[in-house]
Amino acid sequence: MDWSPRQRGKQGSKSVQTCDNFILGATDGRFYLLTRNGKADKGVEAHQGAVLAVRWNQDGTSFATAWAPDGQLFAVGSFNMMRLCDRHGWSYAVVKTQTGSLLNMRWSADGTQIAAAGGNGEIIVGQVTDRWIEWNGFEAAVVDERTVEVQNIRNGATEHLEFRDRVTKASLAYNQLIVVTSSQCYVYRYFVLVDGMNIYVYSYDGRLVCSPKQPNLRTDLVHATGFALSNDTIAVKNGMDEKTIYLFETASGKPIGDGKPIVHSNDVVQIGLDQCGPPLHQRLVILDRNKDLYLMSVRVFGTNRKSTKLTTMASSFIWSQTSNILAAVVNDNISVWYYPNIAFVDSDLLALTTHEHDTQEEFGKQPELLSFYRDRITIRRINGSVSSLTVSPYPDKLHQLIATNKWNEALSLCRNVKDKMLWACLAGFATCAKDLDMAEIAFAEIEEVDKVEYIRYIKGLPKKEMQTAEMLMLSGEYQDAEGVLLQAGLYFRAIMLHLNSYNWNRAIELATKHKLALDIVLSMRQAYLQQANRTETLERYLSQPRQNLLSTNALKERIEKEYEREQAHKEAGNTKPTSPQNRSRPTVVT
Repeated sequence: MDWSPRQRGKQGSKSVQTCDNFILGATDGRFYLLTRNGKADKGVEAHQGAVLAVRWNQDGTSFATAWAPDGQLFAVGSFNMMRLCDRHGWSYAVVKTQTGSLLNMRWSADGTQIAAAGGNGEIIVGQVTDRWIEWNGFEAAVVDERTVEVQNIRNGATEHLEFRDRVTKASLAYNQLIVVTSSQCYVYRYFVLVDGMNIYVYSYDGRLVCSPKQPNLRTDLVHATGFALSNDTIAVKNGMDEKTIYLFETASGKPIGDGKPIVHSNDVVQIGLDQCGPPLHQRLVILDRNKDLYLMSVRVFGTNRKSTKLTTMASSFIWSQTSNILAAVVNDNISVWYYPNIAFVDSDLLALTTHEHDTQEEFGKQPELLSFYRDRITIRRINGSVSSLTVSPYPDKLHQLIATNKWNEALSLCRNVKDKMLWACLAGFATCAKDLDMAEIAFAEIEEVDKVEYIRYIKGLPKKEMQTAEMLMLSGEYQDAEGVLLQAGLYFRAIMLHLNSYNWNRAIELATKHKLALDIVLSMRQAYLQQANRTETLERYLSQPRQNLLSTNALKERIEKEYEREQAHKEAGNTKPTSPQNRSRPTVVT
């Protein structure tokens, strides 16, 4: 319930009386206008569900509302007043006018000017100023329509940049200031301009790099949350079909891979690309309408696109500018993934490399992530105030050491910090880089005994191809592991790879193609069905005869003999034969 703030009579006179009306919210989804005596003057259908809170506008009735083209601002017109608000609802500024009631409002196409028509016939035009951006000790503010003021926080130096035309956009990041006016772009790697008709990628020296083209892509519907850029990749959400994301190469503007877009299961709200590392390991983050946060690979070579769900109930996210660390607002708290790629390498370690900061008391509900630089996240509260959150600086340093191939320094950092989270990150890096020694040390520090034993088994394998394939299996890259084994002529190990990962169709396909170990494949499939108390449903297995099935002991002996035969065959084919060694081999447990 809330009383109307409207007054009758002239301000300051004794005849001023408050209005006797009040508004009341009800559980049936309606709100009612009532007099002091309790008489209901009118009921309005508000929404589905109970109306929990109602408030009068202290400045009187709003007659017009207009959203900026990019959806970040909206303006509200009332009697002799215009209010500029953020998309979350808090107010930037209030301007008093002498136009009477503002009945209609329109934004310019670039979102920097707004025109409004008053009830007395006057038309007013306003310019959005005092737009402020910050990066790594520098601040830039658009103080008026043609001036940008840049200040160095460290030494207090200030510079005023005057432009001939009206400033429409400004951005400050990566040691570069970019100012876009109505006719020119001033650049004080790559940046992107979207003019409503095309997408242009420029280098920082002003050279046009590319202009990606896609017939099904509406560039006039492209906004910041549906666009992502890195040194290697451009990702654009299709405004006509919000489940579709197109990927382009930054250097050429050509579609990546076969040109097919990513089609998500739900409408996409926000996308983002990591900014560091090689193109092959680049990752794309998708936030969909269900508030689910997904991480997926960008470049795919003959395999299905890797994708995993990081969390649910996320409202926004941001990548670090200096390393591939991801931060997101999850249930109004800040969650940080210090090595999100570990979800593909070893999903068991994802929780160890994730830290949730309980920030509801400090930042309130629905905080907005503005920037993430090194160990500092800049956050805007729901009331518009800006604050910062400091996270651990060591993961960012670890990322930079690994990127420059300084593994010994990275190991020393982990030993000095003595943090399990940092050791888990190092284990993921080492597994991805196929560094057995470093991976063994890191897994031992986080007490992953099974993985330490498996790495020791891998180190004991006689062939480099076997070690590479097993490390690929450890990091979840089964198709790449199969390719390594097949190229090395280790067909039986390739079959066993799929049997041990329950990829039954591919296992019998390889056995039939190479005419090898078909009885082992059928016997392991039958043992699996018996243990699971299931019947056969796969057509490839239904068409095979059942008379050659092996018992459990015979199956183990047959697998051992096949390993020995394959190893002897490979050693006989080498130019410099090596003496046979008694190595442990993976066996089937039934």
